[in-house]
Amino acid sequence: MILSGNSKEYGDSISSTMTFPTEFGDVQSNYPILFRKNPETGEFNSFAMLGFQKDENLFLDVDGWADVYVPAALAKGPFVIGFQNQESLGKSDREPVINIDMEDIRVSNTGGERLFDENDKLTPYAQKIMTILSGIHQGIEYSKQMFQTFSELDLIEPVTIDVQFDNSEKVQLNGCYTIHEEKLKSLNGEQLEKLNKSGFLQAAYLAIASLNNIKKLIAMKNRQLMK
Repeated sequence: MILSGNSKEYGDSISSTMTFPTEFGDVQSNYPILFRKNPETGEFNSFAMLGFQKDENLFLDVDGWADVYVPAALAKGPFVIGFQNQESLGKSDREPVINIDMEDIRVSNTGGERLFDENDKLTPYAQKIMTILSGIHQGIEYSKQMFQTFSELDLIEPVTIDVQFDNSEKVQLNGCYTIHEEKLKSLNGEQLEKLNKSGFLQAAYLAIASLNNIKKLIAMKNRQLMK
């Protein structure tokens, strides 16, 4: 059985979590979406900003996660996607399979969500996890193609986030990237059509729109400082 939900004990006290373009529509409603660059490979990935300091998740309290969409990377719990070879018609293909980290604190013998019912069928909880993992799997591949296209069109720019809270504390976040809005607007018709057909145009504008949520996080932080 699996202990569901989110808490500090489950490792959810983090200031950011990876997110995928397949969930940008849900994520951008509550979280700023920013990009990071792997210094070794030069590849980009996207993340949802949850706080301003290490181990700070402004959406997490003693009762769990605030009543908003939980990014898939945290909603999946102790489950991960693995791959195994499947033989069919003399061909070998690597198929995704669901694995459980048995060392995770959320794996329980005494209580929690069941994965199979009395008829050995998947429970609604298990089906939900499968949907989340499927979205992550698709999102990883989609993300690679998206960032490759963004890079080809020179749409990614570095951004520094400077914040001052009501108690005069200042924070500066470096190493972040976002979409260069002016360059996006200046693309020609052929380039825009390419972005639109692939779905990357919508993702770009969702990422831009999500930056308004930085103000939301600042307000949440200021309320926390007043307690």
